[in-house]
Amino acid sequence: MLTPAPTRGDTSWFVHDRFGMFIHWGLYALAARHEWVKSREKIDDASYQRYFDHFDPDLYDPRAWARAAREAGMKYVVITTKHHEGFCLWDTQYTDYKAPNTPAKRDLLKPFVEAFRAEGLRIGFYYSLIDWHHPDFLIDVFHPLRDHPNVAQLNAGRDMRRYAAYMRNQVRELLTGYGSVDIIWFDFSYPNREYNGLPGKGRVDWESEALLRLVRDLAPDIIVNNRLDLPTEFADVHTPEQFQPREWVHVDGEPVVWETCQTFSGSWGYHRDEMTWKSPEQLIQMLVNSVACGGNLLMNVGPTARGTFDDRALAALKVYADWMRLHSRSIYGCTQSEFTAPTDCRFTQNGKRLYLHIFSWPFRHLHLDGMAGRVEYAQLLHDASEVRLLEPGKHNEWSIAQTAADTLTLELPVVKPRVTVPVVELFLR
Repeated sequence: MLTPAPTRGDTSWFVHDRFGMFIHWGLYALAARHEWVKSREKIDDASYQRYFDHFDPDLYDPRAWARAAREAGMKYVVITTKHHEGFCLWDTQYTDYKAPNTPAKRDLLKPFVEAFRAEGLRIGFYYSLIDWHHPDFLIDVFHPLRDHPNVAQLNAGRDMRRYAAYMRNQVRELLTGYGSVDIIWFDFSYPNREYNGLPGKGRVDWESEALLRLVRDLAPDIIVNNRLDLPTEFADVHTPEQFQPREWVHVDGEPVVWETCQTFSGSWGYHRDEMTWKSPEQLIQMLVNSVACGGNLLMNVGPTARGTFDDRALAALKVYADWMRLHSRSIYGCTQSEFTAPTDCRFTQNGKRLYLHIFSWPFRHLHLDGMAGRVEYAQLLHDASEVRLLEPGKHNEWSIAQTAADTLTLELPVVKPRVTVPVVELFLR
């Protein structure tokens, strides 16, 4: 099995727990048409102000969010404390653009942290390096004012050094005001994205070395992701987005600790009219495939502006809850296996327990090449019912007569079990 190099932050719990909840929540929930709505529609601050003035999540109950996450089998959470729009969920001292100054009239982060900790989840804070509201943030390729006729004039008085100091001040607040934080999730760098003469932004703009040094000083064990535009060795976890790897993620030829972040539909923030919601099979298969490739899955929910998970999100979370209730031991503590799974299947492994996840149900028999004599017992995980092992040379059924001498055959029920993705638990010798 592959073993990534040791990380500066404590990833021991992370690679065991495997499954987390991402939450994108901000003013964009009122627009309800993607969290990038301010940039996509080139909305200026004056026009975007209506969302700030009407942000009143009267049904916000973080205990219900935390309970849904825990029941879905998620072990950690990462919430957008500040997204690209610049709006802050907490009572920061460094801007008035924050939840306590909206009709919400309170710090929304504190009760969130308390609720998720009470359900046993570890806490992660997403913090955007981008800020389309801050007066010192230079207009660039993603900024809503990128096509303004007087961009150079608008940028003339802006100072990224002041903005970098602002970020450090806010990160200090987040890492000292809410107890122990397990993950800091920065987002994102784009140094090569020039637009109409406007340069992209990266480590120089963010003063990434100083920012990371502050994080390490305040929280030595915290997990830091790879979006600060720093060399590979400075990151604890690498974060492919909206992407399902086919094998363990490598960087510079070496395996790394990794996590893919995904959405239930095509948007991170609440999107009322977005309809590409994933099927139950896709949801479970994405989790399985991530762990089968040695990684984690961070699955996103975009709460509504009233502070609820809508019915589609709750239905998706219930898919995970129902499946994880019976199959979580094929996920927790598991990683990529040394064995090669059959077509339309995935292996995860925890020591001498090997888990065969069957994406496409076969007729009666499933052949495991190279595994003859390697398994002492097999059972369907959801109900612990025995699965017969047909070793080569010991049975005369035509179905296994043509298999190789080192192939182990599983005899399965004709009818697929009533679970989204059935799992066979194999006890290795």
